[in-house]
Amino acid sequence: MRITRLVLSIVLLVSCEWCTSGFHNSRYLRILRQKSRFKGSEQWFVQRLDHFNAADGRVWKQRFYINDTFYQPGGPVFLMIGGEGTANPAWMDYGTWLTFAEKLGALCILIEHRFYGKSQPTMDLSVSNLQYLRSDQALADLAHFRTKMDVKLNLTQNKWIAFGGSYPGSLAAWFRLKYPHLVYAAVASSAPVQAVVDFPEYLEVVNYSLENFNTPCPLLVKDASDTLIELLANASTYKQITRDFHLCDKLKIRSEMDSGYFLETLAGNFMDVVQYNKDNRAFEDPKGVNITVDVLCTIMENSSLGIPYERYAKVSHLLLKTYEEKCLDASYSKFVSDMLNTSWAAPAADGSRQWAYQSCTEFGYYQSTESPLQPFSGFPLRYKLQQCVDLFGPAFNNSVVADAVEHTNENYGGTNIKGSRIVFPNGSMDPWHILGITKQQKAIYIQGNETVDMKHVELEFQLVCTMF
Repeated sequence: MRITRLVLSIVLLVSCEWCTSGFHNSRYLRILRQKSRFKGSEQWFVQRLDHFNAADGRVWKQRFYINDTFYQPGGPVFLMIGGEGTANPAWMDYGTWLTFAEKLGALCILIEHRFYGKSQPTMDLSVSNLQYLRSDQALADLAHFRTKMDVKLNLTQNKWIAFGGSYPGSLAAWFRLKYPHLVYAAVASSAPVQAVVDFPEYLEVVNYSLENFNTPCPLLVKDASDTLIELLANASTYKQITRDFHLCDKLKIRSEMDSGYFLETLAGNFMDVVQYNKDNRAFEDPKGVNITVDVLCTIMENSSLGIPYERYAKVSHLLLKTYEEKCLDASYSKFVSDMLNTSWAAPAADGSRQWAYQSCTEFGYYQSTESPLQPFSGFPLRYKLQQCVDLFGPAFNNSVVADAVEHTNENYGGTNIKGSRIVFPNGSMDPWHILGITKQQKAIYIQGNETVDMKHVELEFQLVCTMF
């Protein structure tokens, strides 16, 4: 999926009357490092399946969490929007937003996105059911939830602030845009508000991030990638490649889809690390949190490990060991088979099938190798688009994807979004900043490897406060 949480701390957009001076590092560290005793319990809310068809009375249960530890009567309501995966209740215990909540007496709510995690509106993930997986339906979920909870929790006089990072960051901005009467302000962190079919700039930022560590790093990655491309041209090398990269099955290249999937899988080792580099998500306990750009580039620059191709393999070995995987599954046919399984019990129901559908029907965001300003080769746009057909059928062809992306931008405005009281934090080393807002008055842009500490967070907080 490769949709990221922001590599910065999340900042808060509030009205001036809520702004007070001073944050305390000890308090911040206590919240961030110690497990809270006030973790929100799992709760459920009844939603309509189709908000735009009054004749359709079908409903389902959406999961959410509440933390009222810091709430003071009249304080704001912070709504953290879930994205393309299971909602993690760790956000009810950790994160900069709880520092803000304690300061401002806020009620914190985390809501899971429809069709992800346990928020399962339909019996399965068939194409006929996935038609209800759309951003506009998700926004309508938020609107209905906010309206009903207002009354249930006696919050009719409270200001609601939407939070989100990456795709949920876009949702936060669009929630404020489409329902300004319901949400007072939004924090849209690392939000790719501009939908695009082809997104080769993603890999350009990966190149920049590797180069930012040390200039030779992306050149060595390119050397390795080019060597691998040459080896793939000769079937007699497949046994060696299988052994070099610890593949689960003997490499078989029958089409561009096979080679593209293999090459993208290996490139993904670098793409994922760059995207999540030092992003302060230790509280979520991801296994790869200590694997950074520095670690990968140190391996690529270590000549004692062999030629760049061999160092490239060492990077893959490191990631396999980190994620406790015995071998690398790089089979496109197996990928397709897994993704075609529409059961909620299927491995791809972790969000992979759902996000692939949203990419094909709303956003695109295809991270292709069409640009020469990056180190990888072998997974062009046509490879990415073919997956829509392979996974969802011939109706999901190139022109349909292009029309869907155009509609998304017409609906929300892309980077010309006109909603007020929205802050857009972004970082230059995060590939998704290319599709976000980095230059407007309400944009907060972190350049390069600049460290975001509590002093920086406080300055951002005060900057936001003075805007209104």
